[in-house]
Amino acid sequence: MAASNLTPSGLSTFILTGIPGLEAAHIWISIPFSTFYIISLLGNFMVLFVVSKEQTLHKPMFLLLCMLVLTDISLSTSVMTKALCIFWFNLKDITVDGCLTQMFFIHAVSVMQSTIPVTMAFDRYVTICNPLRYPTILTNPQVAKLGLLGLIRAVLFMLPLPLLLSRQPFCVNRIIPHMYCEHMAVAKMSCGDITVNRAYGLVMAFVVLGLDLMLVALSYSLIIEAVLRISSKTAHQKALNTCTAHICVMLMSCTLFFFSTLTHQFGQGIAPHIHIILANLYFLVPPPCSTLSFMGSKP
Repeated sequence: MAASNLTPSGLSTFILTGIPGLEAAHIWISIPFSTFYIISLLGNFMVLFVVSKEQTLHKPMFLLLCMLVLTDISLSTSVMTKALCIFWFNLKDITVDGCLTQMFFIHAVSVMQSTIPVTMAFDRYVTICNPLRYPTILTNPQVAKLGLLGLIRAVLFMLPLPLLLSRQPFCVNRIIPHMYCEHMAVAKMSCGDITVNRAYGLVMAFVVLGLDLMLVALSYSLIIEAVLRISSKTAHQKALNTCTAHICVMLMSCTLFFFSTLTHQFGQGIAPHIHIILANLYFLVPPPCSTLSFMGSKP
């Protein structure tokens, strides 16, 4: 009997419902989602085009901006392509292997996206607090190495998620009440013990974002401390604009991320459609905001 309730993970498929309770309105819901997605793509590709064509922008600051743009494009595309297939064509099936691959890619790119603002904050610190040494401290090769380290960190931290789930037996109930394969949403489809999966996912969410937020806060506190020693009101305003823009983007992005993570863990009382809509805003809202805020804080 127990065996009859399980399906081999390599042969089974999951069903992504989209937004539970609002299936009849999927076509209408797709309009704002696709509009945000198209605007995000156009804005990000425009930034890549301008930076690539303008030789004066081939600097570490704009290399970081391009990294951020690429993660934005990757993250939103990995989610919205499947979501729009659900909205427009009712294509809800996804293989378990495909689901685990999407889950790993989404979470790994999210960690990478969290890493880049830390490097940006360090860039702001060197620019404002030690401008004479900026050309030697942050060169293009150094920024590329930092980006590679961030990618390695993302892969190493997130690779255990699909590996742990691939060893789990999945039940006959294959319906995932979501628009994409989120870690805990997939883990709840298992008939086995997911204590380790639940604990690892929660620890990673707090360790990765917690550490990154601490480093960003440290950089900006050092910036503010250095600027307060200067009597120039222009310098004060410049530092304030830099810190405010970046901190607002980080808080907005992290709030939505933590909301999505914690509601999967503990938020049984939250309406599913509210949870899913806000979770998807995490992938759609930060891209244009983060790009514009960084461009607006040029030295």
